[in-house]
Amino acid sequence: MKIDTETVDKIAHLARLEFENESKAQIINDMNNMLSFIEKLNELDTTNVEPLIYMSNEVNVLREDDVRHDISQQEALKNAPKKDSDYFKVPKVIEK
Repeated sequence: MKIDTETVDKIAHLARLEFENESKAQIINDMNNMLSFIEKLNELDTTNVEPLIYMSNEVNVLREDDVRHDISQQEALKNAPKKDSDYFKVPKVIEK
């Protein structure tokens, strides 16, 4: 497959990009180079190669979620600029 001006125009339209005519030639050349690289990868025999899902074999070690009450409701409300007996008061942000 070769990239031509029509293909670049279509991709630019889909990506909402605008190219100047001078830069189109460079873009066409770059895209053709990318495609030739991908075609080179197609020459490899990958029949016994497992798909790569993660970049490493490391296991993400996370701590368990423990429910703790480190601060009481009254302590949380103590430094609030505006509050009532049980809740923080904040300005209304939804307009009609």
